[in-house]
Formats: sequence, C-alpha cells, structure tokens
Amino acid sequence: MSQFITIEGGEGAGKTTNIHFIVDYLQQAGKDLVITREPGGTEIGERLRALLLDPDNKIIDSRTELLLMFAARAQHIAEVIKPALAQGKWVICDRFTDATYAYQGAGRKISRADIAILEQWVQADLRPDITILLDVPVDIGLQRVNLRADQDRFEQEKLQFFDSVREAYLSMAKAEPKRFRVIDASKPLAEVQASLQAVLAKVCGT
Repeated sequence: MSQFITIEGGEGAGKTTNIHFIVDYLQQAGKDLVITREPGGTEIGERLRALLLDPDNKIIDSRTELLLMFAARAQHIAEVIKPALAQGKWVICDRFTDATYAYQGAGRKISRADIAILEQWVQADLRPDITILLDVPVDIGLQRVNLRADQDRFEQEKLQFFDSVREAYLSMAKAEPKRFRVIDASKPLAEVQASLQAVLAKVCGT
C-alpha cells in the first residue's frame, strides 16, 4: 500500500541529511520509493523553484509567491505524486503544503482561508499520510544556515519571519497529532536519527 510522507522543518533543521537517512531506511525495508521536493520535482517546478529562491528577486509580491508555489505544486501532483501513489509507490517529499501555511501564511501573513482555497482546488483530497516535522529553535537553525556560503531568498529573511514559521509548524502539529511526528532536530545527529528510526519502524509496521 502506498504512503505519502512529507518532511517539514524550518531553515537549518537538517532536512537534507535526514531525508537521506529516511530514504536509506525505507529502501532497506523493501519499499519502492519516489523521492521528490517542493517547490520542484518536475522540469516546470524546478524552473519555478529557481525563480522563487533566487535572492536577486527581491520584489516578488507575497501573492505572486503563493501562486507560484501552487503552480509548481499542481504540476508536481499531476506529473509525479499521483502517478507514483497510483502505482503503489511510497512518495517521500521534501516539503509540501504545510510549508505554504508556515512560510506564505504565517511568514508572509497571507490568510489561512486564502491558502485553503488554493489547497482544495489544486489538491482535492490529496493530503500526506505522515508528516515528519524536524523542529529546531530558530537561533540554532540560523546558526547552521549562516555557515553556508550561499543563502537563498528565504534564508535571508529576518528573525521574526522564522519565529512565525516555527510557531505555525508547531501549531499545525498540535492540531493534527495523528499525521505529524515531531522530531527534536536540535539534538546530536545520532539521537535525531534514532528518533526517526522509531517513527519509521512504526510506519513500516516493523
């Protein structure tokens, strides 16, 4: 049976490293995986990702940003996610619509109601089965981000923006405890991945 698993978290939460761990674990468990990301995942989506993340694009209106996110998502769902799930594959996605509620909703102050309209139109009844939230205090996450040579347009936002993003993620996790699995990503990597392994073992039924 297919599973749609999304990985969420603020900047510096260690998503890239831990997605590799998740993928390795599930592959060893014999799952047929499709690994993808948002924005992106398709040729059109990757072009939109480059536009959205380019730090030189400083005048993108928040509504434009939101619509571009959902434009990429619509293509992603049609081209990648729905076909993979229909084939019984497990889809592992780096960010999905929870990120939109956190970044464009809480961060950009776009109403949840407006985002929900687009969510329903683009996704219909498609929602993740499990969402793994890698939670890290903002100051720790930004310390990690500041070690990077190049920072994208979102990574250059101010502290208040990231505080709002984190609060939104934790609020969503509290509201949907059956879907969310919150991992303390501020701990040493070995402890983070031990927690991930415990979550994945339950998801796989092992």
